[in-house]
Amino acid sequence: MDISKVRSSTKEHVFFFSVYQKLMHHKSYNVLLFLLSILVHPFTYLSYRKRKHLLQYRQAFEQRSQYYKEKGLLTKWQVEFAEQELAKAKFFHESVSEKQLQETALKLAETKIQQLVEQDLSKDGLEDPSYLQYFNQQLKNKSFVVLTFLPAFLFYVALILFANPFLQYVIERILQSFIVIVGVATLVFTILYLSPFDPARNLLGVTATPEQITNFNHIHGLDQPYLSQLWNALSGLFTFDLGTSFAGKENITHSIVNKFPVTLEIAILSLLMAIAIAIPVGIISAVRPNSYLDYTFMFIALIGLSIPSFWQGLIFILTFALKLQWFPATYNPQNWLSLIMPVIVLGTSITASIARMTRSSMLEVIHEDYIITAKAKGLNEFKVISKHAIRNAMIPIITVIGLLFGGMLGGASVTEKVFNISGIGSYIVDKQFIPDIPAILGGVVYIAITISIVNLFIDILYAFFDPRIRSKMKKS
Repeated sequence: MDISKVRSSTKEHVFFFSVYQKLMHHKSYNVLLFLLSILVHPFTYLSYRKRKHLLQYRQAFEQRSQYYKEKGLLTKWQVEFAEQELAKAKFFHESVSEKQLQETALKLAETKIQQLVEQDLSKDGLEDPSYLQYFNQQLKNKSFVVLTFLPAFLFYVALILFANPFLQYVIERILQSFIVIVGVATLVFTILYLSPFDPARNLLGVTATPEQITNFNHIHGLDQPYLSQLWNALSGLFTFDLGTSFAGKENITHSIVNKFPVTLEIAILSLLMAIAIAIPVGIISAVRPNSYLDYTFMFIALIGLSIPSFWQGLIFILTFALKLQWFPATYNPQNWLSLIMPVIVLGTSITASIARMTRSSMLEVIHEDYIITAKAKGLNEFKVISKHAIRNAMIPIITVIGLLFGGMLGGASVTEKVFNISGIGSYIVDKQFIPDIPAILGGVVYIAITISIVNLFIDILYAFFDPRIRSKMKKS
């Protein structure tokens, strides 16, 4: 009972120390953790500067350096380095003055003395740790942890999260997604800012007076410097306060909240349809290569990739809506049948892409040695494909699915226009010719946020499907 208590207290004693020591090797983590514990560092640094053993180390260092200099090692090494530098200068046909030669030789000799002294003191148990090493050592002290827990609360929370390899993996992806979103917002805003289109002139018309244009620009902040406008745009995005659009004075956040779910619903249904059709088709084509089924499926997939979505949508409307009257020609939120044609049109090309990628990935996997070994051991083909081949072939397929889903969200505007869907894609297209900067920026960035969330989910699926990724996370 007592032994277990001692062991548990020891683990708690070095927990923060060990996690921080592991993260110290990464510069990005060093900066992040330093900022999270910024309130503690002034006091810790004062303690570091007042250490008694720092003075002891410096005294020992000076004494040992003086000892080697009195033995003549400094003079001896200075002569040797001078000869080496002179030989080097002659080899490269360079001219060097005697003064410069002696200064270089003295500097090299003093460096060698310093390295020798540091080695001696290290053997004697005397070290001169850096401030970060000193701070890391303080994390072993329970009193230090207790006293600094509140001012460095986020710092300790980060250490607790980073102690778990899987949570660290997820947090890294979230931080990367945040950087991507900020980068996308900055890029889109900069392009719109440099656009030759004049929102005031486009909205007020050619008959607008200079005073009206000036007043419009002042109301919407378009007369402010670039950095001020960029900061206002970014702060509005992350506080969900996008303001009002240039045209119509509509609340942008409210418009996006109303329009984005429609696009997301169609994209998700299209993706589910594509996965349900494409993966079985790709597996069948890979298991029976160069067969009638393989040629048929891949030919259909090639046609699916080649058909323009707007043309396919118009053909569907003419055939299934106007002629056969199976489905409504335009989207109606109250009628679920009106979703079928947009979902099929949007999902056709991605179905073809996923099917071809599945076939390619499966063909690569089923010729691996471990698949041949499994067949040689007597496993039937269904078990080999379902338990071994599919799982290992899923990584590139998942990657393609994530990329295609992002493309669907960004490219849904054509399908939305054809079927008269009031979604985020058509909303951005309508606003871009003004250009209505807050509306476009809001729509694009929230699409980017959705894509980042999907990519985060895909990265987590990587770890689920590939044990090598889980192994690397634990080793890192």
